[in-house]
Amino acid sequence: MKKLTRLLIVILMLLPVLGLSGCVKHSVTWRANHVDTWQAIKKSGKLTIGVDDSFVPMDFRQKNGKLVGYDVDLSRAVCKVLGLKADFQSIDWSMKETELKNGTIDVIWNGYTATPARRKRIAFSRVYELSGQSLVVKKDSGINKLADMQGKILGVQQSSTAQTDLNKYPQVLKNYIKDRKPILYQDNESAFLDLQAGRIQGVLAGTEYAGYYATHIAHSSNYKLITTDQFPQDRVAVGMRKGDVTLRKKINYALGVLQKNGTLRRINKKWLGIDSNYLGPVSESR
Repeated sequence: MKKLTRLLIVILMLLPVLGLSGCVKHSVTWRANHVDTWQAIKKSGKLTIGVDDSFVPMDFRQKNGKLVGYDVDLSRAVCKVLGLKADFQSIDWSMKETELKNGTIDVIWNGYTATPARRKRIAFSRVYELSGQSLVVKKDSGINKLADMQGKILGVQQSSTAQTDLNKYPQVLKNYIKDRKPILYQDNESAFLDLQAGRIQGVLAGTEYAGYYATHIAHSSNYKLITTDQFPQDRVAVGMRKGDVTLRKKINYALGVLQKNGTLRRINKKWLGIDSNYLGPVSESR
């Protein structure tokens, strides 16, 4: 009887602790899903943006340590429209959604794909980029579409998404190339060196990387990017907490302004080398 009594006392003593712990865990998730932080963000005058600062060409550091990239330019332009300062914070990419939920950052803005699985956990802005696979060729090659690679040599990075898509959808490009077999490279840079040397006639890579390399390699004016919607396309958007309904509306509004005034198109040309002013529908943002 005494043992039972002592056991009951211990359990009663632990209940408040266990209850508090459960409450804390619940409150963090609840706040992320229900609390609108726009007024706090507006009062602080800044938007804290979580980035992986090694993700070329979206967010990366130059040799002098300066943060540059597609998403750096786009987020700063959005913040300017909203009267905010873009405050970039480098994060452990594997912890990005935890950082967002905990309030360490306000948004995830780093070539972030709005997948169905992620949409269950967080909210997204309008899609501002469709990132699939693109072909880079020399302008004087006579290649204007994927079918023009008939009998020509293609380069692709080994174990890349480009290689996966090339094999999974052979009718799009693989069936046209010489021997239906690409030259495999350890990295895209090596493939582009061979393209410059004329040892291959095209390089297939993710649109982000392909566009960046095509516009930043030596004699970049000699190259062009051939985009296609025949491969699966990632839908890139800004990730935020579900509770931040007002912030989502504000970012969507600002993206619309940038589309109308040509800023979005200029950023696409600068970093990806593509003439695109694409912006997904507001209805897709949730």
